[in-house]
Amino acid sequence: MSDVMSRPAARTLLLNPQDNVAVALGNLDVGTDTAEGVRTIKRVPKGHKFAVRTISAGETIVKFGQIIGRAKVEIPAGDWVHEHNAGIGEDHGAFERDYAFCEGVQPVNFITGAQQATFQGFKRANGQVGTRNYIGILTSVNCSTTVAGFIAREVERSGILAKYPNVDGIVALKQANGCVIDYRGVIFDILKKTTWGYATNPNMGGVIMVGLGCEGFQIPKLKEAYGVTENETFRTMTIQEVGGTKKTVEAGVEAVKAMLPIVNRATRTTQPASELMLALQCGGSDGYSGITANPALGVAADILVRHGGTAILSETPEIYGAEHLLTRRAKSREVGQKLIDIIHWWEDYAERNNMEMNNNPSPGNKLGGLTTILEKSLGAAAKGGTTPLNAVYHYADPVTEKGFVFMDTPGYDPVSATGQVAGGANILCFTTGRGSAYGCKPTPSIKIATNSDIYHKMIDDMDIDGGDVLDGVSLEQKGQEIFDKILKVASGEKSKSEELGYGDNEFVPWQIGATF
Repeated sequence: MSDVMSRPAARTLLLNPQDNVAVALGNLDVGTDTAEGVRTIKRVPKGHKFAVRTISAGETIVKFGQIIGRAKVEIPAGDWVHEHNAGIGEDHGAFERDYAFCEGVQPVNFITGAQQATFQGFKRANGQVGTRNYIGILTSVNCSTTVAGFIAREVERSGILAKYPNVDGIVALKQANGCVIDYRGVIFDILKKTTWGYATNPNMGGVIMVGLGCEGFQIPKLKEAYGVTENETFRTMTIQEVGGTKKTVEAGVEAVKAMLPIVNRATRTTQPASELMLALQCGGSDGYSGITANPALGVAADILVRHGGTAILSETPEIYGAEHLLTRRAKSREVGQKLIDIIHWWEDYAERNNMEMNNNPSPGNKLGGLTTILEKSLGAAAKGGTTPLNAVYHYADPVTEKGFVFMDTPGYDPVSATGQVAGGANILCFTTGRGSAYGCKPTPSIKIATNSDIYHKMIDDMDIDGGDVLDGVSLEQKGQEIFDKILKVASGEKSKSEELGYGDNEFVPWQIGATF
């Protein structure tokens, strides 16, 4: 996008010469003359679009040089373009994409040797590298979540954590399912993958898993599935076997105390940036997301890939309509086709549940200037940068490929990020234009504001101001700033969400299938 972006002196922005809409960088009153040579005939809120020429009824609306929707009625030049006069249209065939598998793949200019970036991380016995060193208390069922919380609270209240400076803390990862599910079904499978993915995430130094005992998601089945035996950094217990709530809390606290000195032995050492696995997230998007923070994060993702690292793009409903840009970058037709198969699954999933893919953008997204899912997706996909798409994963699958990859997840941020962390992400970047309140444990989350207003208004939540791209900071400069921040946070610097204590309630596994 940066190659075609022109920057007018007025408070407007034409993103591509082919576009028939431009973006308002500030509120435009009726009668405002714009650099595109049109005068506004309706008030245009900042971040929203206006027509730069007359758009006929039924004609496609173009932004970023791509189709984002269709005019419901004739839209005069200078008119505000939004959901009252624009939509995705019922004829989805009008927006069919040419997938052009692999045609846009460009070789990566890798950075190696002494030029490769480094960070201070925790090298694990299995070769993985963590950016944090947590003890996690996982649960197999909702019935044990309260006990898990009690264990974490008692350990924190005791003050014992102060004796172990290399331990970042204790986190109780509570979940709302685990009981009336079929162990042969999709809910069990996803919960199994997600739970074990968190247990083995490199940011976990030790894990205690707490169950009730009679639930459908049986801890012994999890251990059997992954060939796990208990050891000094992995313990399990059930409330019914131990003898009730109080006894389980006491046993859990003692187990944590025994684990702390072992987990504390881990120390930070210099590690190559190739050991970073970056989760890419966006939430509370606005009309600036696809112009500032998202493409800047894409630049940072490209830098990481050049240093040998991994970047995970997700939120499948929020790349819907932009998937053709990703298939062009697929390293093989098989990789590209796997993404399209997932898109078709989502279309069927939405239809079976009496929904439509365009139920996204949300009301907040629309208030910020996004009109259709096609427009939102084009901006969201920009987080993925420009390097080849090396692999496509299902939800919570272990990510084993380096470089740029995609994981199928819902668009709902906590659910999506949960899948990425389960896949192995040890660092996360989250862009937002509306001020999403989000954090993550055990993986630190870096918040990037898409506009300067929300950055300053929520300065205690936002790590980076992406809005200054509109004031002349290049996407390349902003991307390098984000990458540098990634290295600092990966080395132990706390993100704003960590300072606020976010992350205890953001473990939200995806629930598909029947609950009986």
